[in-house]
Amino acid sequence: MDTTATLAQSITWTGSKQTYYTACLMMDRHLVNDFYRAYAYFRWADDIIDVSSQSDEERIAFIRRQKDLIDRLYRNERPLDLMPEEEIAADLISNDRGENSGLQSFIRNMLAIIEFDAYRRGRLISQAELTWYSNCLGQSATDGLQYFMSNGHPYPATEGRYLAAIAAHITHLLRDQDQDTADGFINIPREYLEAHGVGPQDVDSPAFRAWVRHRVELARAYFREGKRYLDQLDVLRCKIVGYWYCARFEGVLDTIERDDYTLRPRYNERRKLSTWLKMAWLGLSLTLRHIVRRGLPGFGRPIDHSGRNATITEQ
Repeated sequence: MDTTATLAQSITWTGSKQTYYTACLMMDRHLVNDFYRAYAYFRWADDIIDVSSQSDEERIAFIRRQKDLIDRLYRNERPLDLMPEEEIAADLISNDRGENSGLQSFIRNMLAIIEFDAYRRGRLISQAELTWYSNCLGQSATDGLQYFMSNGHPYPATEGRYLAAIAAHITHLLRDQDQDTADGFINIPREYLEAHGVGPQDVDSPAFRAWVRHRVELARAYFREGKRYLDQLDVLRCKIVGYWYCARFEGVLDTIERDDYTLRPRYNERRKLSTWLKMAWLGLSLTLRHIVRRGLPGFGRPIDHSGRNATITEQ
């Protein structure tokens, strides 16, 4: 195994066991290491912006270097002074399959999100910025996952394609509200705070809870529409991963509702045994339902009968 694949696996394992095993089980076998590279590079970049950088100048200089690096790599220029984590990005992009691929969409949109975080720290954001933030994340996550599962499959580009991932990001911001606020990232729009005379720390106030309730209801509606999109997919693995992604965050919404829309400092749903049992049952029930509806002959992993890579699509 090459150096960047080993490093990327290590970063992914440390950052998210769930992501690590999802890659092992669900991604195209010949793209698993690239999936690790994609996760690891942005895990590292996000940590630089959120944790390691000590000043706005450091954050801005870092994001400018990464933007320039990605542009140069996509022009087939590989700088010689790369850090180990930047070597991960270089190998990932060198393996990119297809012009204007889902991977490039993932990389450029995710980089835009990290750039936004680099500039927004310590300031209030508008509703328009908040909407853009979640929409950009939704497109990045969806295009990336569909690139790594049944690569080249013509996924339907219908209206609900990105809604499940957008709903997940809306929930993610509610889940991390307390820690993000402490770190200087304000996830509630300036217009709402000013109109209701509350601050980002006033999570117990009626006005803040009303805003949380609205966001929960919006996420629920997007999850419903997003799962309608998932239900029409021919690729079972993508359907299962999409439903797992939804379930992971819908559990947070359940807790927020039980708490009458008062946000907690932290949420530990992922560590509960009941959560993992629910995930297992969800995967099994989706598989059975898919087989009944579509007569699935296999799981859609790349199959090679001739010594070359060959990808099949779930039918």
